[in-house]
Amino acid sequence: MSNNIFRTCPDTGLKFHGPAETLMKVNAVAAVVFLLVGGFYGLLVGLTRWQAVHLLEASDFYMVLTLHGINVLIFWMIFFEIAVLYFCSSVLLGCRLATPKWAWVGFALMVIGAVMNNVIVLQGSSSVMMTSYVPMEAHPLFYLSLILFAVGALIGCFVFFGTLVIAKAEKTYEGSVPLVTFGAITAAVIAVFTIVSGAIVLLPTFLWSVGLVGEIDVLAYRLIWWAFGHSSQQINVAAHVSVWYAIVAILFGAKPLSEKVSRTAFLMYILFLQLASVHHLLVDPGVSSNFKMFNTSYAMYLAVMASMVHGLTVPGSMEAAQRARGHTAGLFTWLRKAPWGNPTFSGMFISLVGFGFLGGITGVVMGAEQINILVHNTLYVPGHFHATVVLGSTMAFMALTYWLVPILFRREIVMKGLAKWQPYIFGLGMSGVALFLMGAGTLGVPRRHWDIGFAGTGGMTHEFPAAAYTMLALNGLSVILAVAGGAAFCVIIVGSLLFGKKLGDQPMAEPCIVAPVTDEEYNANGGSAYAIPGTIVLAMIFFASFALYYFINWKYLAETWGIG
Repeated sequence: MSNNIFRTCPDTGLKFHGPAETLMKVNAVAAVVFLLVGGFYGLLVGLTRWQAVHLLEASDFYMVLTLHGINVLIFWMIFFEIAVLYFCSSVLLGCRLATPKWAWVGFALMVIGAVMNNVIVLQGSSSVMMTSYVPMEAHPLFYLSLILFAVGALIGCFVFFGTLVIAKAEKTYEGSVPLVTFGAITAAVIAVFTIVSGAIVLLPTFLWSVGLVGEIDVLAYRLIWWAFGHSSQQINVAAHVSVWYAIVAILFGAKPLSEKVSRTAFLMYILFLQLASVHHLLVDPGVSSNFKMFNTSYAMYLAVMASMVHGLTVPGSMEAAQRARGHTAGLFTWLRKAPWGNPTFSGMFISLVGFGFLGGITGVVMGAEQINILVHNTLYVPGHFHATVVLGSTMAFMALTYWLVPILFRREIVMKGLAKWQPYIFGLGMSGVALFLMGAGTLGVPRRHWDIGFAGTGGMTHEFPAAAYTMLALNGLSVILAVAGGAAFCVIIVGSLLFGKKLGDQPMAEPCIVAPVTDEEYNANGGSAYAIPGTIVLAMIFFASFALYYFINWKYLAETWGIG
């Protein structure tokens, strides 16, 4: 395909540069493949933690847990995010992609690294889990595969930045870049920090694994690794918040309540969000108390404030647009009249609520230095991960995919009835996974042992409350439901790409993008459409839930320490 070929989408008017379009397609397809692989391994993990089933033996469990974590948190996410970066630069700015050949090199390195990692872990010599803490040692190719993947992703980020330069030089847009592109820039900046941190820790670890470095300092490894490991999720946060803004603009013609405020919140992500990595190190003796206290107070509050801004402005902009279009009755008519049968909307809104109420609140509580000791290294931590990485980011990416398949691949979605229900099935299952894992963690169940009864520890025993076993059983059932929802998504998307009706150059029967709300519509009722009372009520419910949960945890801490 010529580097100068553009096509104009008949449904959106967006210009697609040929090489960029192809690269978006291959990255998106690779992402879905690794989501399917990682989801399968997640099913095995859930069924093993369910004590009545206890599917895998210890050696297989840790191997499968390693594969699950890396495939879903690293490979699925970053392949999809590279596709999003190319979309937010080349497509939204209407310009050619910078250096497509280098973009293909980056993609090839990512595929080689991801496949190599899966193969080497399956051979059984690298069951070190995603954190791969030294002195546990994996096969040298385990570290090399992650390095290759990281280099490929870094190339993708640089291609993204180069495309922004081209768009600016060739004046393919006017004024500032769109807010969604600004969010993608935030994600890419965090990605560069994350990948460089990974290189700093993985390169010497690779040399250690082949015998060229004598020793790796354990505390230094943990500190630098979490600058890579947790910051990977900060890329996801910036990316999925950008997706939220994109979807409310696509489906409702909404514009942000304040572009400046939203952009400032994205900037705060760059400045403060990575510091959240330290909540994994709050019991480490190698990190100073001063740094821990700074991270868990001032820095954390600024990062949380940024997320709260987005949590208010995304539904707020939707409400303002809905009210401008006539849905003004009561507090929640604007929400009731939303297209709940459209998986793009339902997926986005489940992502918004799940990330805020389950991921956000628990993340802040877990990030408090004193409370952290209650749940550190318990199943509470992966419960929180599933609320943020999966219910938040994965759900948002799934929602966007339903819109992208007809626009990017020019194929109709197949099994539309199943597609309407898929976000609810997946969202309900994953909400259960998050809640029940956090419940088990609150009861003290460890996250790094395959058996709640501590089998294979040479006689070590501990009696957990009966509720802990119930939590893990309910988690197993929730895993089955979530995997069914995830498998449905993969079947729908792959089926659409292979068998969906070709759309060609003709517009779809139903519009896939809503015309932006005009200033006249916003001002039709004397400016009252800008009022967002329903969103304010939802925000107050969130704050009340936050305060109550925070108080409960402090009370639990006081009882644990025997204070009073």
